Amino acid sequence: MTAFDDALGARFGEARVGRNVRLAPFTTFRVGGQADYLIETRCSDEIVDALRIARGANVPVTVLGGGSNVLVADAGVRGLVVRTRGGEVVRIDATRVRADAAVTINGLVRWTINHGAAGLEAWAGTPGTVGGAIYGNAHFGGRLIGDLVESVRVADRAAAAAELPASAMAFGYDRSRLQTSGEILLSAVFRVSEGEPASLRATARASLAFRKRTQPLETPSAGCIFQNPAPGLDVVPEGIPWSAGALVDRAGLKGAAVGAARVSPAHGNFIVNEGAATAADIRRLIEKCRAEVRDRFGVALRDEIVYVGDWGLGIGD
Repeated sequence: MTAFDDALGARFGEARVGRNVRLAPFTTFRVGGQADYLIETRCSDEIVDALRIARGANVPVTVLGGGSNVLVADAGVRGLVVRTRGGEVVRIDATRVRADAAVTINGLVRWTINHGAAGLEAWAGTPGTVGGAIYGNAHFGGRLIGDLVESVRVADRAAAAAELPASAMAFGYDRSRLQTSGEILLSAVFRVSEGEPASLRATARASLAFRKRTQPLETPSAGCIFQNPAPGLDVVPEGIPWSAGALVDRAGLKGAAVGAARVSPAHGNFIVNEGAATAADIRRLIEKCRAEVRDRFGVALRDEIVYVGDWGLGIGD
């Protein structure tokens, strides 16, 4: 891949081109093998340029933002991994703010609170970046982040950028257009209103406190593993909440382990890495939970987590 190497070095500088880079430190699970190539982009233009260079060399691209909600294979990721960093938040007017894809959700929440822009404060404590949140249409407290989006800017795999209204994003529960189109988010415009920073900060603190009470934030995890059952699509036995965590709990799997991967005793829809887990351990535990819930309750749990990299023909291959 000499031409590809040369093109990356010419655009980003040789010192910024990572080769055979271990990805575990860049994921909230703290697991995962090596990327053939890694570039940490600093702005949206650099994301587009990385896509253009990879397209010209026919090299596959994987985008990694904050590293939450993903499970990177032990065998690593072939091609180029673009780790999005940096970015900015800009207030367009009294009712809209624009955030680059690499901005963390917590960074966006802090910015809006400090600038008296209401609407996003309850998302305090959400892991990952704006790009990841839009990709998976992150949810919290019964709300979807897509409900707050007015428009987005995306780039396709040929590095062509386009502006899209929220109505074109196919937002649904844990779902967006990006999951099927292969497009990469560059920025998003969120609707906001005027608010008092002190009041917004109180809401953010309450949200953080709730997460600390109900989620295992002190141990490496990736957030929720499974989507909650959907009315009209699933049938949940009477007396059990419509919650993936509740189903895992009722199946007696809280605390269950494979290697150093364990179902959190605090929340049945979280798996934690107790220190030496492999991606294969985590995935085997995911499949154990899925099988037990299906056998006990007849509910097929669907993944919320995204599998990244070279998983081969079987789990852990």
